[in-house]
Amino acid sequence: MTIKDTPEEWEVRATSTPFVGNKTSVRTDDVVMPDGSVARRDYQVHPGSVAVLALDDQDRAVVLRQYRHPVRHKLWEIPAGLLDVPGENPLHAAQRELYEEAHVKAEDWRVLTDVYTTPGGCSEAVRIFLARDLSEAEGERFEVEDEEADMELARVPVGDLVREVLAGELHNNCLVVGVLSLVAARGGDGLDALRPAEAPWPARPFES
Repeated sequence: MTIKDTPEEWEVRATSTPFVGNKTSVRTDDVVMPDGSVARRDYQVHPGSVAVLALDDQDRAVVLRQYRHPVRHKLWEIPAGLLDVPGENPLHAAQRELYEEAHVKAEDWRVLTDVYTTPGGCSEAVRIFLARDLSEAEGERFEVEDEEADMELARVPVGDLVREVLAGELHNNCLVVGVLSLVAARGGDGLDALRPAEAPWPARPFES
């Protein structure tokens, strides 16, 4: 048996959008189950996101600490952001987020992993990139606002992040998945075997 996720879409008898927010919305679908019954499913419609595990030449990851109101925590995270423009190339979005949040650029980009963050209740898909060969970005720093105005930046050794993840001290989805995927890739076929930065992404198709 091949262990691989496959696309599939069950019949929807009715749909509505009871809430529309600035970036996301909530949709209600009446979905036909395998036995012919109909079940109502509510979920958040999300445009998708990108995240960047950026490693410097000392094997430290660029991380930031930001307040997240829904969970009432300040979380350490890797640079990330929404795919604001439909069909936007995720690599370009990731490069933008790394510049805006960390004022860093990278010469070597790979796809680390693709995930659905909460597939039971949200359509968000995230592509996590590995970025290496870092240098300070040129030009003025991006002007931050709201939660980002209180953001802290740091560079933390990968080994320290792994220990804190397994100790239950770090919880951000992209940081956890990104760091552990990095360790798995190193222990497997190596980082050079990772997919190229422009690899297809069926969850969020894009133009090169």
